[in-house]
Amino acid sequence: MADGIVVIGSGISAAGACYHFRNNGKTARVYDKNSFPWGHTATHAYEPGFLFDEGPHVSFTDDQRIQEIFAESVGGEYDSTPYVLNNYWKGFWPVHPVQNHLKGLPPELVTKIISEIARQEDDEPEINNYADWLVASYGETFSKTFPMVYTEKYHTTQAENLTTDWIGPRMHRPNLEEVILGAISDNPPNIHYIKEFRYPKKGGFQAYLPAFFEGFNLSLNSEIVNIDTSRRVVTFRDGREESYKALISSIPVPSLIPLLNDVPAEVIEATAKLAWSGCVLVNIGVNRADVTNAHISYVYDEDIVFSRLSFPHNISKSCAPAGCSSIQAEIYFSEKYRPLECAPEDYIDVTIKDLIRCGLLKESDDIPVREVVVCPYANVIFDHDWAPSIQLIHKYLDDVGIHYCGRYGDWDYLWTDQSFTSGENAAATLLDSLNS
Repeated sequence: MADGIVVIGSGISAAGACYHFRNNGKTARVYDKNSFPWGHTATHAYEPGFLFDEGPHVSFTDDQRIQEIFAESVGGEYDSTPYVLNNYWKGFWPVHPVQNHLKGLPPELVTKIISEIARQEDDEPEINNYADWLVASYGETFSKTFPMVYTEKYHTTQAENLTTDWIGPRMHRPNLEEVILGAISDNPPNIHYIKEFRYPKKGGFQAYLPAFFEGFNLSLNSEIVNIDTSRRVVTFRDGREESYKALISSIPVPSLIPLLNDVPAEVIEATAKLAWSGCVLVNIGVNRADVTNAHISYVYDEDIVFSRLSFPHNISKSCAPAGCSSIQAEIYFSEKYRPLECAPEDYIDVTIKDLIRCGLLKESDDIPVREVVVCPYANVIFDHDWAPSIQLIHKYLDDVGIHYCGRYGDWDYLWTDQSFTSGENAAATLLDSLNS
């Protein structure tokens, strides 16, 4: 290993790290415990020709440099597509975001929402948590009808338990004029933070990744069980040992800390306080082409098992056979707040029944694909333990020379493009440390 650099994991942030190393004339050994590469960015294939990513991965950055890097990685073979997002609530299908598209919802509900938002405009309430922010932004009726319900389904806990650190551009806070326009107009302005997305023409989202690892030694089935930070040695489950000069981890912090020797008690305690959601992905292939024209649908009904749907056949025509549709349902759980209530496979029939309730599936539909993928890590939960815990953990990792990156290394709400940049930044910091 000429440069003595180890990268743990082979997902999108590891790809960013390897891209930076190559551009600086460095090599690295990349290890992944799985039998397949690309981590959470992997694409799963099912006969007769359906592709499902691990969640709806798309590239929508405005950063032209990242756009060009991704385009080059697939030889320019990608599509750029206007994003179509909608919502499901009690039989209604408003455009996303709901707060700007109230037209068609029950008049009594719309009237109450608008009147509350009008009253909120002159208030400046104290914001102690996400629930406070929602009510201050949208009023109580809208908040309790839509985002608070979605929060419990998606984040697995109540809005009162969350901070506001993660919001950024994700939740548009409209002024009164925007809300009224969206209640009376058939075509209000599109204010969503994603207008269009880019996606490889073939092979699923993972098609972006292989080029970034060319020339690097990528070893699969290589589970690390110990990292001795004083000796700078990694030990694998099969007993192999390998020394390193510098190391980047893209794996989740709660999985990394137990691998390290002599971790202080306060770091172990902080790690135990971290919260995250996992996700059961129910992948459905349908022998019918007209399920929906949407790419993403957000689902607010409390008694429907999934919180979000994506439709890979609309994301790319290469993701399903001609004349077919595909649906991916997301069902969230967490160790800290809401453990799984049944075996993952048991969600298949429940999901199909709820898709029929929503009108997306028919009782008569031929469904050749009914599969489940379980993602142990899906989203960071930004509860009130998040900031102090991750600050302490990151300081410890910095002190022992472990570099970290990605959504689960930085422990942040990073989109796919941001995760790639996180890997670049970690690699740059690592090289600086070797040169200092």
